[in-house]
Amino acid sequence: MPLQNRVTPFGDIVATPERGLFTGNRGIIHDPGTKTLLNKRWSNPAWITCVCEFRGRRRDVMATRSWTELFFLDEATSFAAGHRPCFYCRRHDANRFRAAWEQGNGVSAIRAPEMDAVLHRERLDGRAKRLHPLEGPITGLPDGAMVDAGGESYLIAQGRAWQWSFASYAAVDDALRDAQLLTPPSTLRAFRAGYRPALHPSADTQPSLRGA
Repeated sequence: MPLQNRVTPFGDIVATPERGLFTGNRGIIHDPGTKTLLNKRWSNPAWITCVCEFRGRRRDVMATRSWTELFFLDEATSFAAGHRPCFYCRRHDANRFRAAWEQGNGVSAIRAPEMDAVLHRERLDGRAKRLHPLEGPITGLPDGAMVDAGGESYLIAQGRAWQWSFASYAAVDDALRDAQLLTPPSTLRAFRAGYRPALHPSADTQPSLRGA
C-alpha cells in the first residue's frame, strides 16, 4: 500500500504509487508507528522542496520522528502547493530563488523565515488552499505557473497549458475558463524576475494552447 505522502498542486497530501522528481517537508506531521499522517498538514510555516538524492543518504520514509517525507511531480507542483527550495540540500537553487523573489517583490536582504511568513499567508485560506485572481491572460503567465480551472490543475509553460496528473502532464487544446492562480503571487513574481522551476519532462514539445 502506498503511503499518504504525495502532494497535489492544491497542497493536498494523498496516497498514490507515483513518487515524482522532488521530495520535501512541512515539519513532522506523521506517526512513525503506523506511517500515517496526523490530523495536521504542517507543523511549521517552512514548507520546503528538497532533492530526492543528497550525498548518498538513504531514509526509511515516515519511519522516525524526523521530518515527514512528501513527494512532488516536479518543482512547479511544489511551488503551486506553497513550498520553496531548501537552503540545505538545494542551496544554489534556494539562493537563486531568493534573489529572484527579492527582485520580483521589491525587497532586499530577505531571510528565509520572512519569505515563509509571506508564503504561509498566500498559500492558505484557513486550512484550505488559497486561490488568487489572474491579472491577465493565462498565456501571459511565466513558465512554471499553475492555475485551477474547474477543480483541475494546469501548468503554464511557453504560452501552453498542460493538465497535471500524479504521473505526468497532458496537453490541452481548449481554452481554460474561469481560471484562478494556484502558485502564490510572491512566487509568481519571482518567476517573472527570472527563476525557472524544474518541470517534469512530459511538459515538452506539446501542441500549443488555442483560444486562451
